[in-house]
Amino acid sequence: MFNTRLTQALGIDIPVVQAPMGWIARSQLASAVSNAGGLGVIETSSGELDIIKGEIGKMRELTDKPFAVNIAQAFVRDPDVVPFIIDQGVKFVTTSAGSPERFTDQLKTAGLTVYHVVPSLSAALKAVECGVDGLVVEGAEGGGFKNPKDVASLVLLPLIRAHLDVPIIAAGGFHDGATLAAAIALGADGIQLGTRMVASKESPVHDNWKQAIVNAKETDTVFLSRFAPPALRALRTERTTRLEKDPAQSGMADFGDPKALYFGGDMEAAIPLTGQVCGRITAVESVADILAKVKAEYELALNRVSTASKA
Repeated sequence: MFNTRLTQALGIDIPVVQAPMGWIARSQLASAVSNAGGLGVIETSSGELDIIKGEIGKMRELTDKPFAVNIAQAFVRDPDVVPFIIDQGVKFVTTSAGSPERFTDQLKTAGLTVYHVVPSLSAALKAVECGVDGLVVEGAEGGGFKNPKDVASLVLLPLIRAHLDVPIIAAGGFHDGATLAAAIALGADGIQLGTRMVASKESPVHDNWKQAIVNAKETDTVFLSRFAPPALRALRTERTTRLEKDPAQSGMADFGDPKALYFGGDMEAAIPLTGQVCGRITAVESVADILAKVKAEYELALNRVSTASKA
């Protein structure tokens, strides 16, 4: 059904990549995404490299489908992480939170495919100049770490496509088959899902966070630390509302205890990184059901476009 440069390069059935969210993007969730036809990704942004190495090993037990690893450079200071990933036979890596100059040559020399996460046209041009194979183009709608000079996906994606012809994974604001169709129409080869995967049954986070996403409106996220980067998009809570009112305050300096939030369910213990698509998520569903719906909704979206073009 799908035939994009992303599905061709990675051997996946559906051009959907799961976001590499710290403490969340581990084998339980990533294997479910890969087994359902998308691309599961193991995170490194938690910095717990000993645990992450075990999670990569678990992926071999839980799936025989392709999967990837993200190297979040600002949080990974162990240079041995790259040789370890190479030795594990991982074929696809995304790099983020740092310069594409750092690891691209080393990874590509070992035969890996490398995509770099970019929030702007200038960053995209630099990444391609450094030799990456593709880009994750991240609009400001998405949850997590953001460019303080925020640009929405609807502007950023076609802008970068107009200047570059490398494969693109569109991130930020994508949620379903209709937004996948929109991304492809704007020049992407696939999409990345983060918040939708946080609120999946296989997500390891506490049900309190999942239900907070289900109950959220489209206006229930905040953009933090615009003047004290890194900027963050997160779910509105008492903690994040306080930080929102002081744009010079660093969200990272007042991030809190992530494990108490992620696994203990205390929504005020830390900053719940969440994208604007929380306003469109109405239920906690299995990864298999989420991706099956993406396929069905994609077909419906194409039919709507086809019907409109004939009118």
